[in-house]
Amino acid sequence: MSALERTELLTDRALRLLQEDAAKIEKLIEVQMANLTTRQCPLYEEVLDTQMYGFSREVDFAIRIGLVSDKDGKDILSRLERNLAVLYEALDQKGQSQ
Repeated sequence: MSALERTELLTDRALRLLQEDAAKIEKLIEVQMANLTTRQCPLYEEVLDTQMYGFSREVDFAIRIGLVSDKDGKDILSRLERNLAVLYEALDQKGQSQ
């Protein structure tokens, strides 16, 4: 295996792992939304903040060591942030309708 092939393999693996971790965070938030009546719950906020911070550090590390491009890393984070915003909006609308 050439150095280029090895680098491409590591890059693909890093991107796949980051996408899997982002999906886990999205699933966690969806489960919490289904079980909590308000996003103002301190536990909800703490879990969300911790997960998002940890994930952003994970992405930053992958970018810094060159396994993921800056663009790809930001795209993954942006997608997760957009999905979380949609979840927040749905929860806000649920709270207003009650």
